[in-house]
Amino acid sequence: MSKNVVIIGGGIIGLSTAYYLQKEGHQVTVIDKSDFSSGASYVNAGYITPSHIISLAAPGMITKGIKWMFNSASPFYVKPRLDIDFLKWVWAFKKSANPLKVEKAIPVIKDINLLSRDLYEEIKASNNFNFHYQRKGLLMCYQTDKVGEEEWKVGKRAIEEGLEAQNLSAAEVKKLEPNANLNINGAVYFNCDAHMTPTDFMSEMLAYLKSKGVVFFANEEVKDIEVSNAVISKVITDKQELPADEVVLAAGSWSPLMTKKLGIKIPVQAGKGYRINVARETHITIPAILCEAKVAVTPMDGFTRFAGTMEVAGINHTINPVRVQAIANAASNFYKDLAITSEEKAAAQCGLRPCSPDGLPYIGKSSKCNNLTIATGHAMMGWSLGPATGKLVAEVISNKKTTLDLDPFHPDRRF
Repeated sequence: MSKNVVIIGGGIIGLSTAYYLQKEGHQVTVIDKSDFSSGASYVNAGYITPSHIISLAAPGMITKGIKWMFNSASPFYVKPRLDIDFLKWVWAFKKSANPLKVEKAIPVIKDINLLSRDLYEEIKASNNFNFHYQRKGLLMCYQTDKVGEEEWKVGKRAIEEGLEAQNLSAAEVKKLEPNANLNINGAVYFNCDAHMTPTDFMSEMLAYLKSKGVVFFANEEVKDIEVSNAVISKVITDKQELPADEVVLAAGSWSPLMTKKLGIKIPVQAGKGYRINVARETHITIPAILCEAKVAVTPMDGFTRFAGTMEVAGINHTINPVRVQAIANAASNFYKDLAITSEEKAAAQCGLRPCSPDGLPYIGKSSKCNNLTIATGHAMMGWSLGPATGKLVAEVISNKKTTLDLDPFHPDRRF
């Protein structure tokens, strides 16, 4: 049965959800407070990452976070503040950062990433799109033996999960990247990963959805949600009222502001990330993560993107030049012939990634609202998990058996 579905949020999760809902025959409306051209979905590293099997809430992250708190250029920064939602999130993160929970999450993270990678390739093969997509793997580049050992430990665990990984010497990496002139001791190479140019995909998907009758309302902010007997009847924006049979909340870091109106608490904190685009020849052909600096490098369509940092400091889009410089420093440290210019640094942008405390997204219906499906909290895997999340949400709304078990992603789960 066709339903009238309103999606709040027009990023990768919102558009992917719209794509699969319209394929199921539903009437879809997407609302976003932006003009569908900015945000985390446009400034991310463009990775599809089955290799990223270890959740953000990994053992040792609390210790690192405390250590890095006093370094303004650190790759992971948590700004202390007296905010009850923030303090609850930190406590839930601390409880989640233990070996048993991380181990339990590994197959869950792997399976949803593999599903999403397959769906990206299915979308690409449909001949309705021409976006940039390459499956060239991912190099986890390291400069010290200690970090190399840590990365290979993850690599060996990935192999146990059926993923392809190799521990390469610097000479072996050079055979893969002969002209990049990397300054490394070696790299763990995950053959299973792919990469894209986010702006290409987003613009093409937006145009495709419009051609299929999906309605878009740009620069509209949701002000209220009308609910009666645990059922949403309408979504109220600053410009209109929209009736809805079903509502999908895919508003990223802003999602908790919406759920509070419904008496639903989903712990989410905004994790700010930065990107620098270099639109000149870098001789970089394979995506890489510069491990010691936690900087992602992606050869995109016409430029190379350098992205990094996780700054948990509330919802704001302030560009911190110290963090931008840290990314630039990492680039020149790992790539001997590369120097990012002052103009490239001045054009840096940021985006806010919605982080759950345990590193798993929220996907599914809350028991407190019958016709609300939540799809947020993907942290640094939002781009990677877009299509999988969209398909799962469409299956929920269409009352179909879901492709994956949604219990690990339940919005009401305890921490």
